[in-house]
Amino acid sequence: MNKFIKWGLILLACGVVLGVSAYTIIMFTPHRDVQATPTDFKISAKTLVHETLDDAIASNAKYLEEDGNSKIIEVTGTVAAVNEDMNKQKTILLKEEGEGAGVNCTFTLNTNAKVEEVHVGDKVTIKGLFKSGAEFDEDMEEYLDVNLSKCDIIK
Repeated sequence: MNKFIKWGLILLACGVVLGVSAYTIIMFTPHRDVQATPTDFKISAKTLVHETLDDAIASNAKYLEEDGNSKIIEVTGTVAAVNEDMNKQKTILLKEEGEGAGVNCTFTLNTNAKVEEVHVGDKVTIKGLFKSGAEFDEDMEEYLDVNLSKCDIIK
């Protein structure tokens, strides 16, 4: 019985060390600075929407990395709406007239102020992380927009 307790305590100690190590790595790894990182792709909102609607698998392979990080893209388009989400983050919808879907860009609390200068109808370029592509929801019979996060307006 003494040998069983000894090995049990060793395994418990190893588990605690691994758990604390994983927690420390996750909590103290610096967040990705999207605005300071070079852009991977520059594309129009209309082209991005059609690319993701036409072939979701290919567009996900192109804009999403296997390690979970998204590509950083600059999207140029016409502002169709300016809103604020429940987290007080500003959002801009880039959508061309007559299109079913657009590109929904969510800003951070640090970049919210730049949205104040933007109005519906303006043509802007926004840099952010690709999160998901556009798709058609058969049940709701409506298009879902492309989503970008950690966005900022490029001047």
